[in-house]
Amino acid sequence: MANWSDPRTGAATFAPTAARAGAYDEGLRSYMLSVYNRMASGVLLTGIVALLFAYSGAAATVMTTPLAWVIMLAPLGFVFALSFGANRMTTATMSLLFWAFAVVMGLSLSTVFLAYTNTSIAGAFFATAAAFAGLSLYGYTTKRDLAPFGTFLIMGVVGLIVASLVNLFLQSGPMGMVISAIGVLLFAGLTAYDTQKIKSLYFEVAGTDMAGKTAILGALNLYLDFINMFLFILRLFGSSRN
Repeated sequence: MANWSDPRTGAATFAPTAARAGAYDEGLRSYMLSVYNRMASGVLLTGIVALLFAYSGAAATVMTTPLAWVIMLAPLGFVFALSFGANRMTTATMSLLFWAFAVVMGLSLSTVFLAYTNTSIAGAFFATAAAFAGLSLYGYTTKRDLAPFGTFLIMGVVGLIVASLVNLFLQSGPMGMVISAIGVLLFAGLTAYDTQKIKSLYFEVAGTDMAGKTAILGALNLYLDFINMFLFILRLFGSSRN
């Protein structure tokens, strides 16, 4: 019969479990910190490149030429390459592509500094940062499973892209405002959803070669959530230079 009153029994049973739990928590914190650090560094790099490209005068010249289409579409190529080529790439290659993506995004977003006032850009950025922090914290700590919302949010983004393309031809101001408002809500939801998904993936990749790759992809997802939410907030509340 088991000796339930023997403290050595309890020590033998629970100490390894507690140690494993502690190691897991430490590993998860390190993993999530690497995701957030990469994502924040990518946003910072994009902002610096956009600012320098805009205020050097190069953006005003280049973005009125056919080269502008290359600059605007190039980030999409990087996203596809990172998303669908992860299994064939090394972690170092993916990291290099992520930083190259952040630079190209900076070139693409340089027009923001030409179209909006600095005060509007700063206001939209800090509002986005505050919202992102709160939503990501919710996604990280909530016990509620956000997976059922994922399909709805992704379908919403697809609809948003279609509506935005239609409005390129209609040039409707009210429709543009509605699209921006919906965009803020969708990417707010995706921020919480992606954070929980990144956290959940750690269970599957901890201790494997995929951990570094999934951390990069997680940073990419959160980067896109942040940038898109920032742009939609700027379109809603930003003041034009003209």
